[in-house]
Amino acid sequence: MAETIVIAGSVAQKPGKGGHTWVFLQYLLGFKRLGWDVLFLDRLEPGMCVDSSGQTCDVDRSINLRYFREVMERFGLGEQYALLCDGGKRFIGLSRPQVLERVKRSAFLLNVMGFLADEEILGCAPRRVFLDIDPGFGQMWHDLKLHDPFRGHDDHVTIGENISRPGCTIPTCGLEWITTPQPVVLDWWPPAAAAQGQAFTSIASWRGAYGPVEYQGKNYGLRVHEFRKFAPLPRRSGQPFQLALDIHSSDDKDRALLSDNGWSLVDPKIVAGDPWAYQAYIRGSRAEFLVAKNMYVETNSGWISDRSLCYLASGKPVLAQDTGLGDLYPTGAGLLTYRTLDEALACVEEVCRNYAHHARAARGLAEDYFDSDKVLGRLLTKLSVA
Repeated sequence: MAETIVIAGSVAQKPGKGGHTWVFLQYLLGFKRLGWDVLFLDRLEPGMCVDSSGQTCDVDRSINLRYFREVMERFGLGEQYALLCDGGKRFIGLSRPQVLERVKRSAFLLNVMGFLADEEILGCAPRRVFLDIDPGFGQMWHDLKLHDPFRGHDDHVTIGENISRPGCTIPTCGLEWITTPQPVVLDWWPPAAAAQGQAFTSIASWRGAYGPVEYQGKNYGLRVHEFRKFAPLPRRSGQPFQLALDIHSSDDKDRALLSDNGWSLVDPKIVAGDPWAYQAYIRGSRAEFLVAKNMYVETNSGWISDRSLCYLASGKPVLAQDTGLGDLYPTGAGLLTYRTLDEALACVEEVCRNYAHHARAARGLAEDYFDSDKVLGRLLTKLSVA
């Protein structure tokens, strides 16, 4: 039997968020491609579960469990997961003894954002690797003594690829960070036919799960704080722009700002509510217009969205707000970066003028830099895992 890599993360908590699910699928399917056995650990508590009407319910009647099981089964992971329920007293999928045995003989446990907190399981892992997919927040919380998500891990990996490099203001917290981009499994993301008549799109949350962080006299904010700067882009460019946007009904002024400037808003739960719909939405897009969280921009983090890699792999150009990407990857063809509204407008005009060229370059970037075989192979090398 192949050696196991254990991955801990949160799929069951977020039914209806296909992009969030793909974050974990890229690692699970990517490591399987490299010949590894994989085990996915997730958890559900009663307060997290809702039924089809949105009412809180027990695990067994929840859409959470139904969604989770469907994803695992359809991606060939039906015997490679355990869902911890009721504080770990109940397991769905593999049993606790089976999980403990698999974890004991694993190469390592990859704990995404420190999601797994079960001390017995963590204690069985020969190596605990923290994977940071939201760079800046955890490090600043740690430095401000608000929260320490890194405690108890042997290695620390981040997708903030500029951390520890000149110009990046994310604190290292005295830790040695291994940097990596996120992977994309190219077999699952073949290039799509060009669709010049379609809109520039993205799939995003307006505010997200975390609030702004004040650190060393500066306020590091969210996507909303950046997006407002680029609201006039559809009106100025004359091109169609659509957002599958998770935005609260109370954000009336921001909704009006987007609408007045020509943005078409759709519900991400409808157009991208599972991994297959998410994929179809990206493949039907013309290109992605990516606005980053203010945290990623202001710290010069070197962050690029896992979603953008799916666009690139699908042969869709990406217009990305610059987070210091120019020091990491080729930009200007397939991946175009901007910092100001005028620069964003120039990127739109360039993609429209030379669409076929940028579509080919987008897929080429995915193959050269973000292919899961290469990304995860390099990560294993950095972790000194044969």
